[in-house]
Amino acid sequence: MELADILFYVFAALTLLCGVLVIANPFSRNPVTSAMFLVLTIISMAGLFVLLHAFFLAAVQILVYAGAVIVLFLFVIMLLDLKEEERRKIKFFGVAAGLISVGAILGIFLKNLHATNLNAQSSPSIEGDTAALGKLLFANYVLPFEVVSVLLLVAMIGVILLSKKKLD
Repeated sequence: MELADILFYVFAALTLLCGVLVIANPFSRNPVTSAMFLVLTIISMAGLFVLLHAFFLAAVQILVYAGAVIVLFLFVIMLLDLKEEERRKIKFFGVAAGLISVGAILGIFLKNLHATNLNAQSSPSIEGDTAALGKLLFANYVLPFEVVSVLLLVAMIGVILLSKKKLD
Protein backbone atom coordinates (compact mmCIF):
# COMPACT_ATOMS: atom_id res chain seq x y z
CA MET A 1 0.00 0.00 0.00
CA GLU A 2 1.20 3.46 -0.85
CA LEU A 3 1.16 6.44 1.47
CA ALA A 4 -1.67 8.04 -0.55
CA ASP A 5 -3.83 4.95 -0.04
CA ILE A 6 -3.22 4.95 3.70
CA LEU A 7 -3.97 8.68 3.93
CA PHE A 8 -7.18 8.16 1.94
CA TYR A 9 -8.42 5.53 4.39
CA VAL A 10 -7.43 7.69 7.37
CA PHE A 11 -9.20 10.80 6.03
CA ALA A 12 -12.24 8.79 4.91
CA ALA A 13 -12.55 7.14 8.32
CA LEU A 14 -12.15 10.50 10.08
CA THR A 15 -14.77 12.07 7.83
CA LEU A 16 -17.29 9.30 8.53
CA LEU A 17 -16.55 9.13 12.26
CA CYS A 18 -16.75 12.88 12.82
CA GLY A 19 -19.85 13.07 10.62
CA VAL A 20 -21.60 10.51 12.80
CA LEU A 21 -20.45 12.30 15.96
CA VAL A 22 -22.02 15.54 14.68
CA ILE A 23 -25.44 13.88 14.83
CA ALA A 24 -25.12 11.22 17.54
CA ASN A 25 -22.53 12.39 20.03
CA PRO A 26 -22.40 10.11 23.07
CA PHE A 27 -19.88 12.35 24.86
CA SER A 28 -21.94 15.54 25.11
CA ARG A 29 -25.37 16.84 24.14
CA ASN A 30 -23.98 20.34 23.77
CA PRO A 31 -24.58 21.73 20.25
CA VAL A 32 -21.22 23.50 20.31
CA THR A 33 -19.52 20.09 20.55
CA SER A 34 -21.46 18.99 17.48
CA ALA A 35 -20.32 22.13 15.64
CA MET A 36 -16.69 21.34 16.51
CA PHE A 37 -17.10 17.80 15.18
CA LEU A 38 -18.50 19.39 12.02
CA VAL A 39 -15.28 21.43 11.76
CA LEU A 40 -13.26 18.21 12.03
CA THR A 41 -15.44 16.61 9.35
CA ILE A 42 -14.85 19.53 7.01
CA ILE A 43 -11.09 19.52 7.62
CA SER A 44 -10.83 15.78 6.94
CA MET A 45 -12.82 16.29 3.74
CA ALA A 46 -10.31 18.96 2.76
CA GLY A 47 -7.61 16.33 3.26
CA LEU A 48 -9.44 14.12 0.77
CA PHE A 49 -9.50 17.02 -1.70
CA VAL A 50 -5.74 17.43 -1.28
CA LEU A 51 -5.26 13.75 -2.08
CA LEU A 52 -7.26 14.33 -5.28
CA HIS A 53 -4.92 17.25 -6.15
CA ALA A 54 -7.84 19.68 -5.86
CA PHE A 55 -5.92 22.20 -3.80
CA PHE A 56 -8.25 25.09 -4.57
CA LEU A 57 -11.29 23.14 -3.37
CA ALA A 58 -9.42 22.09 -0.22
CA ALA A 59 -8.56 25.72 0.55
CA VAL A 60 -12.13 26.84 -0.11
CA GLN A 61 -13.42 23.99 2.04
CA ILE A 62 -11.35 25.14 4.99
CA LEU A 63 -11.69 28.90 4.53
CA VAL A 64 -15.37 29.11 3.65
CA TYR A 65 -16.93 26.17 5.45
CA ALA A 66 -14.67 25.58 8.44
CA GLY A 67 -14.17 29.30 8.88
CA ALA A 68 -17.23 31.31 7.93
CA VAL A 69 -20.09 28.83 8.01
CA ILE A 70 -19.11 27.29 11.35
CA VAL A 71 -18.80 30.76 12.87
CA LEU A 72 -22.33 31.46 11.59
CA PHE A 73 -23.54 28.18 13.14
CA LEU A 74 -21.92 29.07 16.45
CA PHE A 75 -23.55 32.51 16.43
CA VAL A 76 -26.94 30.90 15.85
CA ILE A 77 -26.33 28.38 18.63
CA MET A 78 -25.30 31.13 21.02
CA LEU A 79 -28.22 33.39 20.02
CA LEU A 80 -30.82 30.66 20.47
CA ASP A 81 -29.42 29.87 23.94
CA LEU A 82 -30.50 26.24 24.03
CA LYS A 83 -31.14 24.92 27.49
CA GLU A 84 -30.83 21.27 28.47
CA GLU A 85 -34.37 20.97 29.81
CA GLU A 86 -35.95 22.58 26.74
CA ARG A 87 -34.63 20.01 24.28
CA ARG A 88 -37.11 17.85 22.47
CA LYS A 89 -37.18 14.14 23.03
CA ILE A 90 -36.73 11.82 20.07
CA LYS A 91 -40.09 10.68 18.80
CA PHE A 92 -40.69 7.44 16.94
CA PHE A 93 -42.63 9.11 14.12
CA GLY A 94 -39.81 11.56 13.43
CA VAL A 95 -37.21 8.79 13.34
CA ALA A 96 -39.38 6.63 11.07
CA ALA A 97 -40.10 9.55 8.71
CA GLY A 98 -36.39 10.41 8.60
CA LEU A 99 -35.40 6.84 7.81
CA ILE A 100 -38.02 6.59 5.07
CA SER A 101 -36.81 9.89 3.58
CA VAL A 102 -33.18 8.81 3.63
CA GLY A 103 -34.13 5.48 2.06
CA ALA A 104 -36.08 7.24 -0.71
CA ILE A 105 -33.22 9.63 -1.44
CA LEU A 106 -30.73 6.73 -1.45
CA GLY A 107 -32.99 4.77 -3.82
CA ILE A 108 -33.25 7.72 -6.22
CA PHE A 109 -29.50 8.23 -6.05
CA LEU A 110 -28.73 4.58 -6.78
CA LYS A 111 -31.27 4.47 -9.62
CA ASN A 112 -29.74 7.56 -11.24
CA LEU A 113 -26.21 6.26 -10.66
CA HIS A 114 -27.11 2.99 -12.35
CA ALA A 115 -28.74 4.81 -15.29
CA THR A 116 -25.76 7.14 -15.75
CA ASN A 117 -23.18 6.14 -18.30
CA LEU A 118 -19.95 6.65 -16.39
CA ASN A 119 -17.27 7.60 -18.85
CA ALA A 120 -13.86 8.72 -17.61
CA GLN A 121 -13.24 10.79 -20.74
CA SER A 122 -16.38 12.92 -20.33
CA SER A 123 -15.13 15.13 -17.49
CA PRO A 124 -12.76 17.96 -18.39
CA SER A 125 -9.32 17.98 -16.82
CA ILE A 126 -9.14 21.12 -14.71
CA GLU A 127 -6.58 20.01 -12.16
CA GLY A 128 -5.01 23.00 -10.46
CA ASP A 129 -6.51 25.52 -12.89
CA THR A 130 -8.87 27.85 -11.03
CA ALA A 131 -9.82 29.85 -14.13
CA ALA A 132 -11.06 26.73 -15.92
CA LEU A 133 -12.87 25.61 -12.76
CA GLY A 134 -14.61 28.99 -12.46
CA LYS A 135 -15.65 28.97 -16.11
CA LEU A 136 -16.97 25.41 -15.79
CA LEU A 137 -18.92 26.17 -12.61
CA PHE A 138 -20.48 29.43 -13.74
CA ALA A 139 -21.19 28.27 -17.30
CA ASN A 140 -22.99 25.08 -16.29
CA TYR A 141 -24.13 25.67 -12.70
CA VAL A 142 -25.42 29.25 -12.47
CA LEU A 143 -28.89 28.23 -11.26
CA PRO A 144 -27.65 26.15 -8.28
CA PHE A 145 -25.39 29.03 -7.21
CA GLU A 146 -28.35 31.43 -7.33
CA VAL A 147 -30.60 29.00 -5.43
CA VAL A 148 -27.96 28.61 -2.71
CA SER A 149 -27.56 32.39 -2.43
CA VAL A 150 -31.33 32.86 -1.98
CA LEU A 151 -31.39 30.01 0.56
CA LEU A 152 -28.59 31.65 2.56
CA LEU A 153 -30.41 34.98 2.45
CA VAL A 154 -33.60 33.37 3.77
CA ALA A 155 -31.57 31.63 6.51
CA MET A 156 -29.99 34.93 7.57
CA ILE A 157 -33.40 36.64 7.72
CA GLY A 158 -34.73 33.71 9.75
CA VAL A 159 -31.85 33.96 12.23
CA ILE A 160 -32.41 37.68 12.63
CA LEU A 161 -36.12 37.17 13.26
CA LEU A 162 -35.51 34.31 15.70
CA SER A 163 -32.94 36.24 17.70
CA LYS A 164 -34.84 39.54 17.74
CA LYS A 165 -36.10 40.52 21.16
CA LYS A 166 -39.62 41.84 21.50
CA LEU A 167 -39.76 45.61 21.41
CA ASP A 168 -43.08 45.98 23.26
